Amino acid sequence: MTPAARYGAAIEILDQILDGVPVEKALTGWARRSRFAGSKDRAAIRDHVFEAVRRKRSSAALGGSATGRGMVLGLLRGQGIYPKTVFSGEGHAPAALSEEEQAAGDTPQGGAALDLPDWLLPALEQSLGDGLATYAETLQSRAPVMLRVNLRKTTRAAAIAALEAEGITAIPASISDTALRVTSGERKINNAAVYQQGLVELQDGASQALVDALPLREGMKILDLCAGGGGKSLAIAGRVKAEIYAFDANVARLKDLPERARRAGVKVTICKQPEAHGPFDLILCDVPCSGSGSWRRAPQGKWALTADSLSEISDIQRKILERAVAMVADEGTLAYATCSVLDSENRAPVEAFVSNTPRWQETRHLQWLPGPEGDGFALSLLTES
Repeated sequence: MTPAARYGAAIEILDQILDGVPVEKALTGWARRSRFAGSKDRAAIRDHVFEAVRRKRSSAALGGSATGRGMVLGLLRGQGIYPKTVFSGEGHAPAALSEEEQAAGDTPQGGAALDLPDWLLPALEQSLGDGLATYAETLQSRAPVMLRVNLRKTTRAAAIAALEAEGITAIPASISDTALRVTSGERKINNAAVYQQGLVELQDGASQALVDALPLREGMKILDLCAGGGGKSLAIAGRVKAEIYAFDANVARLKDLPERARRAGVKVTICKQPEAHGPFDLILCDVPCSGSGSWRRAPQGKWALTADSLSEISDIQRKILERAVAMVADEGTLAYATCSVLDSENRAPVEAFVSNTPRWQETRHLQWLPGPEGDGFALSLLTES
């Protein structure tokens, strides 16, 4: 495919996304219908689509319309690319721009310039203060590709060398002593021997730093209560020899965990009723949230979030804390975490929990904002006095 044809495909996919189709489903559907597209074509189209969704408001403003054509036109203008080199109408390139399209478009202002929903700006300003602009700018670009080194099998230096031998360049990251940032060859990771043999795992840097901050000890009984795919369970197992249990309300998310644990050389027990295995010395609740710290990776979530859905999420967070506290052993720790930057999901639930739960107190609070080595996360450690 020509570069212009790739933008044409991105326009088609973006129109589906604007009609409500999930990003991944729209990309997969297009790929299945377009067997002629090679891997490099699919990768480039994916990049165009994600770039446009991350910059949905600013690209639509620059392009003059909230359509696939308008967003791609806005992206090109924002990147200083002469639009007529893409909108030529030649071959499979997008049709030539009309006079109306050429004249349309304005400099984005306010929430559009930040690529954030207007209704959420007050909460973000209250939570981030002077850091709002930096946060917004960070979300406009792709997230770093981060790896976690499995210290049970190798070292960071050895992992870097093994990756390099397979055409993948990675450098040490300061956010965690297990973290590597991939600088080239990221599309080779899943098929690389160093990955398939469990020496490294794909995991965000802040997620690794969060695990580093947990009060881990040998022989603990630990529950990862909202485990998702089990990445933090594996990271914990890579840090300490402990009895580790993973639970998620959507059990399908954990289907790959047994194989990943086997590769890593660790044991994690998937449980369907965590109460039957308690009490636990440590319970990690990485609760469902807005995802506002990780919107670079899942940008559609930024536009799908509503005030009502945020309120519903807050209710779920409260119920998870209430469930978890009943399973904590004497002198144990309850760790509350989100991949959100909003105080309403981080500070407020913890303060309410401490206020409503006798003898429990917050002993530590940490926050990571989206940056060059990781997403936005928050962690509160809670103990009983």
